[in-house]
Amino acid sequence: MAVERSKAAPQTAQASPEQILYANIINVGMITGMVLLVISFFLYVTGIVQPYVPPEQIPSFWTGKAHEFLAATHAPHGWGWFSYIGKSDYMNFIGIALLAGLSILGYLILLPAYIRRKEGIYSFLVIAEIVVLVLAAAGIVGGGGH
Repeated sequence: MAVERSKAAPQTAQASPEQILYANIINVGMITGMVLLVISFFLYVTGIVQPYVPPEQIPSFWTGKAHEFLAATHAPHGWGWFSYIGKSDYMNFIGIALLAGLSILGYLILLPAYIRRKEGIYSFLVIAEIVVLVLAAAGIVGGGGH
């Protein structure tokens, strides 16, 4: 039995200018974040920039818990890493923070367009996502290993 095909031209979805901008920001941000991660890793393993915790000490902490590592090394937790940005083992947090923040930035671009077009459900979902991500970044929700 042959399957009949519609003679009508297939419909193609078009991305809005805001969606294209969102995708471009995510793309450029992802590449930038990955480059920063590679550079910071290189600076760490080569010793060009001094780390807070020397690489040769790290294996001694592998079997312990995160709070034991923090206590033994007096390492910062939460956003305390920012004050150690000059140490090679904390430089990688720049790339991680950039990658983590890309969604928020993208949502802040999409939100005005959704509000302008009176797309209530999308506006609500974007606002909710921004709130959850900001609260998680602030350490208010999620808990993590702190």
